[in-house]
Amino acid sequence: MRYVIKQKAWALSDMFKIFDDQEQPVYQIKGKILTMGEKLSFQNMEGNELAHIHQKLLSLKPKYEIFRGDNHFAWVIKEFSLLNNKFTLDVPGDDDYKIEGDFWEYEYIFTRSGEVVATVSKKLATQTDSYDVDIVGGEDSVAILATVIVVDMICHHAHK
Repeated sequence: MRYVIKQKAWALSDMFKIFDDQEQPVYQIKGKILTMGEKLSFQNMEGNELAHIHQKLLSLKPKYEIFRGDNHFAWVIKEFSLLNNKFTLDVPGDDDYKIEGDFWEYEYIFTRSGEVVATVSKKLATQTDSYDVDIVGGEDSVAILATVIVVDMICHHAHK
């Protein structure tokens, strides 16, 4: 399944819309303003929250938590690396996602058990951040899309 993530320009907080391959909006991400650390709500287009994301402030490396309802679901962790940026999407069980590539240019992949399960690539010639995310069927689209938003916040907010 292909998704297109577009960041809303000129918003007071982080706001994103996610479209399907038919260019129909399917998800929205709304940032909360005036909070300690980043806090985002991942919603369907009716405004029902599917997940929420919280930044862990007291951590040696950037770390975000993903919740589904009141239940902690996963961690997104930026790993220490001298040459390349690497991330982990730590989900329940032993089958975590590894995320590697060129994050500054938005060309990276998600792997799980050694197989590529998602690719992310920036769209050229757009006024705001906009990128394609291709996810293999059967994978957790909400977790992967939420992680793409976290990677954007870690790599590009610090850069700005």
